[in-house]
Amino acid sequence: MTEPSDLTDLTDLTRLTALQLLSGYENGAFTPVDVTRAVLARVEEVQPRVNAFVRVETEEALARAEESAGRWRRGEPQGLLDGVPVTVKDILLQRGGPTLRGSKAIDPKGPWEQDAPSVARLREHGAVFVARTTTPEFGWKGVTDSPLSGVTRNPYDTSRTSGGSSGGSAAAVALGAGPLSLGTDGGGSVRIPASFCGIFGLKPTYGRVPLFPASAFGTLAHVGPMTRDAADAALMLDVISAPDSRDWSHLAPPSTSYRTGLGDGVKGLRIAYSPVLGGQVAVKPAVAAAVRGAVSKLAELGAYIEEADPDFADPVDAFHTLWFSGAARVVQPLGREQRAQLDPGLREITLAGARYSALEYLAAVDVRMELGRRMGLFHETYDLLVTPTMPITAFEAGVEVPKGSGHRRWTGWTPFTYPFNMTQQPAATVPCGVDEDGLPIGVQLVGARHQDALVLRAAHALYMSGAAGAVNGLSPAPPAGS
Repeated sequence: MTEPSDLTDLTDLTRLTALQLLSGYENGAFTPVDVTRAVLARVEEVQPRVNAFVRVETEEALARAEESAGRWRRGEPQGLLDGVPVTVKDILLQRGGPTLRGSKAIDPKGPWEQDAPSVARLREHGAVFVARTTTPEFGWKGVTDSPLSGVTRNPYDTSRTSGGSSGGSAAAVALGAGPLSLGTDGGGSVRIPASFCGIFGLKPTYGRVPLFPASAFGTLAHVGPMTRDAADAALMLDVISAPDSRDWSHLAPPSTSYRTGLGDGVKGLRIAYSPVLGGQVAVKPAVAAAVRGAVSKLAELGAYIEEADPDFADPVDAFHTLWFSGAARVVQPLGREQRAQLDPGLREITLAGARYSALEYLAAVDVRMELGRRMGLFHETYDLLVTPTMPITAFEAGVEVPKGSGHRRWTGWTPFTYPFNMTQQPAATVPCGVDEDGLPIGVQLVGARHQDALVLRAAHALYMSGAAGAVNGLSPAPPAGS
């Protein structure tokens, strides 16, 4: 990664992490205005090919960057992210413009006067809002296309999907359109696209990042950072994890910074490696090999590795009950004409969700509670669980499931992600290689509830060891369309 002191061209600014940008602001190597202009130019360059943005906020971004530059000149930075460009998934409220959530059914007139809690915290810490990123309609599936904004494509191969539902955010970070993005994750929606696009993504413990308004998908829904690396994610989590009174389920503020102890490594940690969840999942050979390589690196760094599977069967039926019911609730206020405009797949699952009884929903909650109990016991033995993030790499853009896969819904190809939304555990994806087509592969690190710092620490160890450096943002990601 280029260091600030080595910069010879302002286009290099789009390659830097948030921490590197802050260092550059402090030592005067460049200003937030320089960085914002470079990022906006990058947005303009890549948007026609990947379609990662629904709105670019040029004037606001430059105005906030000018204000930030003035504070840095005075030696009075505002908070932890002053002048750092960020993008926000178009699911989360951001005052001053519509949050359309990938749907033609939402009236853009507003008023739009509130920030979501995580957006408010970024604003308070001086972040520069550059653009809103694409999402499937209401974030319902694991790829990013919608009736409103069309198809979002993969930065490594534009014929492939970026993943979803935070696919625009993942593509933005991978392509240098800001080092930080806010995503949401109800069944893998941070980790799926982060894995497909070769960046870092964290789904924190439920309640760690407050959410408002409450998601119709209930306590499956998390807000998390999507970044170049684990160190930036720790910094971002320090900001967005502050409590917010609008979310009654938020956790108490963390007792210390997530950057404290980030470099303590993995020596002595007990790590379970589950390559196929006990034979339940077919994993692409290239994925299996790359993930095994990451596990070997953790062993070299001093972790105790044991191949062990968590004690649960695939909870997909219970997840569908919870997820489809939530989707039905999302569209319940819509009229007939609005429903006719919905993504056909979304319309289909809402009809299924509306047929579940309260008893069936509560039975799914029972499955979830038992799954959480089993994972709690599992983590009495193991500090972390390691799996592939995805069993496959990015497939054709514009479809919900890979052609010929036999899957009916997106959950068929995401078996490693949604179980940990049901258990509310922290889970991160770290890039660990590429397949034969040059498409990124991710390794998933799962911790016990409230062990977000440990997940970040293990992920940071992989970055520091070089095991994650092969697929990290624009170094050495190819340009869009290549």
